[in-house]
Amino acid sequence: MAVYNSPMGRPRTVSDTAVLEASFRVIARLGPTQFTLADIAAESGLAPATLIQRFGSKRGLLLTMARDAAQGADWCFAKVRAEHRSPLRALLASFDEMAMLATSPEVLANNLAFLQMDLADPEFRQWALVNSRATLAGFQALLDDAIKAKELRRCDTKGLARLLQAAAHGSMIAWGFSQEGAVETWMRRDIELALAPYRLARPRRSAARYNP
Repeated sequence: MAVYNSPMGRPRTVSDTAVLEASFRVIARLGPTQFTLADIAAESGLAPATLIQRFGSKRGLLLTMARDAAQGADWCFAKVRAEHRSPLRALLASFDEMAMLATSPEVLANNLAFLQMDLADPEFRQWALVNSRATLAGFQALLDDAIKAKELRRCDTKGLARLLQAAAHGSMIAWGFSQEGAVETWMRRDIELALAPYRLARPRRSAARYNP
């Protein structure tokens, strides 16, 4: 666990990163409007007064979470790249990471409630926009690499990245209505369909060379 130094020089026994992780777990269960700092304190092992000292208020904590999520997009893409040699497989894995926002219909509903804040509140929207742009850039970079690796045909990767982002968001919502199977499977099917026209056919291995 990382240890941060407080202004008084005393080490923090629970890092800000751990507090934010606890906050994401609580909000996934309760939503961004129903939780209290006492809920976060219980989850993180800190006193509510300590949370106020660090983040100022419930709103301050939520804004810190929004900023952390936006700045974490690059980390997500670095993770899938490290786990997959194929750029295309890494791209598909990035949507599996996105599916974690909908591990259950309740979690999806609570994350959509956070999205309402992103759309209505300018301070939250600025971080949502940073997140969206970073995600699009991550998708495009993987698409460009998949073309170089001859996994996909040449195309407008900027436009395709935008299409895939829209498809993923829509697919997640559609799964929330149907609730059929795992959300990862549901989203993967839709993303595969969107990518199908751009895939390059794999060369077939012939059993013997043909001689006329």
